[in-house]
Amino acid sequence: MLAQLFLSFFRIGLFCFGGGYAMIPLIEREIIIARGWLTAGEFLDIAAVAEITPGPVAVNVATFVGYRLAGIPGAATATAAVILPAVTLMVLLCWIIPRIRPGVATRELVILRPAMVAMIGAAALFVGRAALVDMPSILIYGGVLSGLFSRRLPLVPALALAGVLGMVFFSGG
Repeated sequence: MLAQLFLSFFRIGLFCFGGGYAMIPLIEREIIIARGWLTAGEFLDIAAVAEITPGPVAVNVATFVGYRLAGIPGAATATAAVILPAVTLMVLLCWIIPRIRPGVATRELVILRPAMVAMIGAAALFVGRAALVDMPSILIYGGVLSGLFSRRLPLVPALALAGVLGMVFFSGG
């Protein structure tokens, strides 16, 4: 299991650009669809906990998935595997960039932006598909989203409002 975890999360870390949210669709595809290690509901719970835990969301997801599947050794393996490609790339870039013309790497990396936006959108669709299953969830989502887009509701109060509304609707209180 540890070797499979390492290979799965190393591949995710190797082929994903754009940060943690961009990795979520790849993790979903690998863990739920390709491997069948978790259900969509289990993965959504892990993603929710990973979101509120300090640190990069993809690293947190890898850690929690690894822990769920193989305990502490699984958590360490999945975490190391998902960050190893990025750490290796950063070390190489820190060595190479000062040796080339300034600005060249920045111009070339701009082409990745549309792909990053698409991957983040795919992550939003995955989470939305699994979380927006009833009318209270849809109403909370719609209200908070419209408040954020209208710029009348700052992010932190929006999160607090969503949490309070979730408690009201889903805890019977």
